[in-house]
Order: sequence, then structure tokens, then C-alpha cells
Amino acid sequence: MTQTKVPVIFDLDGTLVDPAGGITGGISAALREMGLPVPEQAVLNSMVGPKLSDSLLHLANVPPEMVDETIERYRRHYRESGIAQSTLYPGIFDLLEFFTESGRAVAVATQKPQGIARMVLEHHGISDFFVAICGASDDESLGANTAPGKVEIVGAALAQLHSQPAVMVGDRHQDVAGAMANGLDCIGVRWGFAPEGELEEAGAVAVVEHTAGLRSKIEELDAVRAAALSEVHNDGSL
Repeated sequence: MTQTKVPVIFDLDGTLVDPAGGITGGISAALREMGLPVPEQAVLNSMVGPKLSDSLLHLANVPPEMVDETIERYRRHYRESGIAQSTLYPGIFDLLEFFTESGRAVAVATQKPQGIARMVLEHHGISDFFVAICGASDDESLGANTAPGKVEIVGAALAQLHSQPAVMVGDRHQDVAGAMANGLDCIGVRWGFAPEGELEEAGAVAVVEHTAGLRSKIEELDAVRAAALSEVHNDGSL
């Protein structure tokens, strides 16, 4: 029987996991230790998701020569206390369990360093649900110019799923852009960190309010895929 369950690639922070201050608190602590000003909370929140070195440079105005040490200090805080502060968003565990038990492949594509992403997923007991966990290079230094961006990370997850099409699920415009560059639709989630209207403006095919809505939207895509496959078979081609 032809598989009609559309594989799903999830973003991590703001989509599966609520950092609950673990990220923004760690950034704040690192900036204070470096003797640098701490941005207001709205700016800190906007730093959740994008590549950290870029956010430190362009949102927190950290001098380039101080970025690498700031990242090192942040990572220490995050490992020591930040991961423990994070929580799964309501309904996420049950959704992932249902998807995997029903034969739907799921993956993660995050700009968080891949090793730390796996630590977060293991902490919350959900790492085994995923066929692939793809993230940024564990070297986040400013000099790591070859570090993959969201487009490449989504592409890596898609390659490991061995399936096209799939659908991306995320909470920021970077997720939408990463999906579109790989020929995928992206469903936005309202519970993350995007400002009002960001996901719609970026081109998300839908924005859902809760995991029940996410499941329904993905099952709609299953129906579309099944209908398309049926038309192909009825035409006598494969």
C-alpha cells in the first residue's frame, strides 16, 4: 500500500519546547558577565530561534570580538540550568506519540547546535520519536562561516526522511523560509515566539492555535496526498 501519511519536520524551540526563560535567561546572564547591556525582554524573545551569533551581533549589539566568549558563557548557563527550565508545549508528547504509532515519520530541524538539541529532546523523553534530529554545527563561533543555516538544516532532515513532499512546522519566519527553499509547505504555530502576523507574511500555509488544530491540518494534507496518488494510479502511471 502506498504511504499517504505526510512526514513532518518540526522546529524545536518555540514549536516543540517552551524554553521558559532558559534561553533568554542564559543570554542575559552571559551579557552581564561580559559587562554588556541586556536588551529589553521583547528583544531577548526575538533571539530565540535564529542563529545565536547573528542575534548577538545584530539584536544585542555585541562587539564582534566579544561574540565567541559570550556564546561560551551562554552555553554554560544553558547546560547547567536552562535545559531544566524548559517544558514541552501542551499536547506535544501525545501528538508525537500518536504520529509515530500511526506510522508517520517525524524529524527535527533546528538552528540550535545538533548536540544540544539532542540533549533537550532526551531531557523531555521525546528523542526516540524522531527519524532524524538535524541542527546547526556545534561550533557556533563567529568564525564558523560554513555553519549551515535553516535552509540547509531543513534539507538535511528532508534527505534523512527519504520523502518528498513533507511539511515543516515552526514558529518563526526562518522556519517558513527554510521550508519554502526546499519546496515544502510550512504550518505555523501560534504558541511560539513570532510577532503577530509574521508567519502569515512569511508565507505559512496555515497558522494553528493548538496541537489539535495542527493534527487536523496535517491530516488534511494526508487527504490531499491520497487524492493526488489516486489520480496518478487512475491515469495508469506511477
